[in-house]
Amino acid sequence: MEIRGFLLFWSILAAVVAALSLGPSFAHVLESAPRLTKWSPSLWRETTVFNAQFQLFAVIGAPLDVAAIGCPGLLAWMLRNDRPAFWYALAAAVLYAVSLAMWFALVKPANDILATWVPGPIPENFEAIRRRWETGHMIVAGFKAVGFVSLVAALLWIRRG
Repeated sequence: MEIRGFLLFWSILAAVVAALSLGPSFAHVLESAPRLTKWSPSLWRETTVFNAQFQLFAVIGAPLDVAAIGCPGLLAWMLRNDRPAFWYALAAAVLYAVSLAMWFALVKPANDILATWVPGPIPENFEAIRRRWETGHMIVAGFKAVGFVSLVAALLWIRRG
């Protein structure tokens, strides 16, 4: 199988979408240390909950996260006769799917609680919710990073005509 035409287009699209999905998750990891160790509870709550800092993460990030599963998945189907590229592309799709499942299992429950917070005193469960939200994003980023590496491996293993 030559990497040209539609396969070339799909390979590039899968890589770009996967990278765009990984980027915001990696940004969460980069900013987590000061958010967990230096920011006061009121600063964390103000920026995270009340001022829509992460609004575009949902509006743009959510569709990218779904596409980061579908694009490598379709690439894997296109590479079904090209082993081991197929297995790496399939692993990328699965790892991005696991990252989304981890977001629903770890981050969404924290988001649901954050949505109930109102200005005023810091909630008693603040530290547990903040830690769950931050570490949940770190776990999501880890799965995406391994998925991205797997996708790159798939692209490198595609037979060249």
